[in-house]
Amino acid sequence: MKYSVVVLSLLLTISCNQRKKTDQNNTADVETKMVLDSVSKDSTDKVAKPALKSFEGLADTTFVRLADFSEDFAYDMRYATENNFLKAKVYDCAECYTRVKTAKALIEANKDFMEKGVKIKFYDCYRPNSVQYKMWEIVPNPQYVANPDKGSIHNKGGAVDITLVDMEGNELDMGTDFDYFGKRAYHDNVDLPQKILDNRKLLKETMEAHGFWSIRTEWWHYNLSAASNDRVANFKWECND
Repeated sequence: MKYSVVVLSLLLTISCNQRKKTDQNNTADVETKMVLDSVSKDSTDKVAKPALKSFEGLADTTFVRLADFSEDFAYDMRYATENNFLKAKVYDCAECYTRVKTAKALIEANKDFMEKGVKIKFYDCYRPNSVQYKMWEIVPNPQYVANPDKGSIHNKGGAVDITLVDMEGNELDMGTDFDYFGKRAYHDNVDLPQKILDNRKLLKETMEAHGFWSIRTEWWHYNLSAASNDRVANFKWECND
């Protein structure tokens, strides 16, 4: 009987030790998986978020892709689609380029907007002069499209068409859509709901504080004063798709 008790005790001890080792191995496996998952996530984040570029060493007139210098903007590049007054796609792909001085001013303006819980959304940025000719062929009317022989400030990399969105991407009510050519889009039209007037005022006053000026008939259009004397350009960006 005594011998049986000793054997039973020994078997229980061995079983407990094996169970303990199994639990330790399972714990180690879980911890290892957590570490690997963490490393994998960090690697994914690093791939998904490349470092932003610096303006250091770049001339003010250099053309740059705005998204390479800030992640804080939204985009709806209408002329890379048929959702515009031309009813035609005139850009090969949707990109927002400007000259360096314009990009710097836009980033500073956007910092002010974000303090108020909104940010800039782009409809159009720099426009190659060859695209201006395409637009003129479709709508040869200087009331809507600048004559490409003379060019526009869009062709100089100093003009942008923009609106404001909240931090979730919802557009603020500006009273009309982009490229609405009518009195409702005029800056001096005050026969509008107060909320719309307040939104337009926020956009206009903030942009003007950072060196931009507007045109009377288009609430969305802003020109950088410092870009007025730049040359019309036909720089074309590469499309990766």
